[in-house]
Amino acid sequence: MPKLYYISQGETKEEHLKYIKKMVLAGVDWVQLRLKNYSEAEVVQIALQAQEFCTKHHTKFIINDYLEVAKKINADGVHLGKEDISPKKARTILGENKIIGGTANTLEDCKNLIDSGVNYIGLGPFKFTKTKKKLSPVLEVEGYQSIIESLKKENIDTPIIAIGGITLEDLPNLKNAGVSGVAISGFLHRQENLAQCIITLKEHF
Repeated sequence: MPKLYYISQGETKEEHLKYIKKMVLAGVDWVQLRLKNYSEAEVVQIALQAQEFCTKHHTKFIINDYLEVAKKINADGVHLGKEDISPKKARTILGENKIIGGTANTLEDCKNLIDSGVNYIGLGPFKFTKTKKKLSPVLEVEGYQSIIESLKKENIDTPIIAIGGITLEDLPNLKNAGVSGVAISGFLHRQENLAQCIITLKEHF
């Protein structure tokens, strides 16, 4: 599982690609291409270029939402939101060897995803973030601790990736809460020394 999972952003498809390349070169573990409101053909065009770059640099490449694109280009996996196709159906389409992740906000969400056979859970938001328009209630550290402790009591060890407004200062508490890694976007975009920032982030895990 990734210590540091970059979720792409940008005003255009081309900006998404530019930032993905920048983050891969700086050392992120996984990349998620998160395009919204584009045609499948447009997503395929950018996804193929991003995938080629990620593969060259040994970085996992995940597609957000666009399941058919993930299948068509043979991406490493797909990340599904609450309103997307179920992970079980996605598994029948992509196959057993692909990574399937899902978004959760509550303990019930997590259990439903685990029952559906996801490989990891993107649990959040940690705190307010401008990156996402429809924001679920923020969890803060206490929310992660409560959910992860409940899962451990049931001997569930599906990796939990924290997401939502995370900065470097938040990592010790999130690590102590039991998360396996963090998904970050906006904070990375604001760094002048990106490579050093990523090294420091990954050292916490």
